[in-house]
Amino acid sequence: VQLQASGGGLVQAGDSLRLSCADSRRTFTNNAVGWFRQAPGKERDFVAGISWNGGITEYSDSVKGRFTISRDNAKNAVYLQMNSLKPEDTAVYYCAANIRSHTSRDISTYKYWGQGTLVTVSS
Repeated sequence: VQLQASGGGLVQAGDSLRLSCADSRRTFTNNAVGWFRQAPGKERDFVAGISWNGGITEYSDSVKGRFTISRDNAKNAVYLQMNSLKPEDTAVYYCAANIRSHTSRDISTYKYWGQGTLVTVSS
């Protein structure tokens, strides 16, 4: 599994962005995938997760109702649609593939990581 995240950028509060996570080796279709974020000086936190077939999703409380995770296994891609962005959403966003097929908030279960994409939300 080799992941690459993209789609970050500089936006204003209230705007939307869609992040993409691609698996260049086309092998993560059996893995749950999660999005995490890390703000400067803070730990890397769980944002959203999706099971291998997209049937189960979960979100952190801070993004629930604003962010939507989805996947297209035919395209070997996972997406994070982010709406109503806030300045506190500013962070480097990482996608990661879990060692299991079901999603988890436990960062230790995510083995394969992309390089991260920066999202900056101005007020």
